[in-house]
Amino acid sequence: MRIAIFSAAAGLAVAATPVVAQTISSASYVMKAGAGDLYERESSRIVLQTTANSGLKRFAQMMERDHSKSTAEVKKAALMAGVHPKPPKLTPEQARNIAALRASSGADRDMLYISQQKAAHQDALALHQAEAASGRSKPLPIVASKIVPVVQHHIEMLNKM
Repeated sequence: MRIAIFSAAAGLAVAATPVVAQTISSASYVMKAGAGDLYERESSRIVLQTTANSGLKRFAQMMERDHSKSTAEVKKAALMAGVHPKPPKLTPEQARNIAALRASSGADRDMLYISQQKAAHQDALALHQAEAASGRSKPLPIVASKIVPVVQHHIEMLNKM
């Protein structure tokens, strides 16, 4: 009985412990950042074709602009760090999200887009914060730290939608 109680208490202590982001390689950071930006641009283009919501249109246009800029900034920093990135490629999850957007329409597509954007931006924020805090190739943590507030701004906007 004591073992079970101790085990349960230990499990609670572990569950309450914050997860520390693992440091990833510079090449992995560049690849993940590129995939995230590619997803943001592609999903935004889909929504721009059909949405009647002017606020969502402005947001999607901003996604195209901001994520094109961050891709260029990360690529430039990667080259300075000696990392030669391949063209970005969607992850399987991102590809499924794009397919789901294409399969939906109208207000349902708009709501799905917002939901997907919230999740994608949380992932992007964690990625860039981790690189900013513990990246090893000097230009990359610097650019990641510049991207963090932009992603935070996107999250704030999404939370108001």
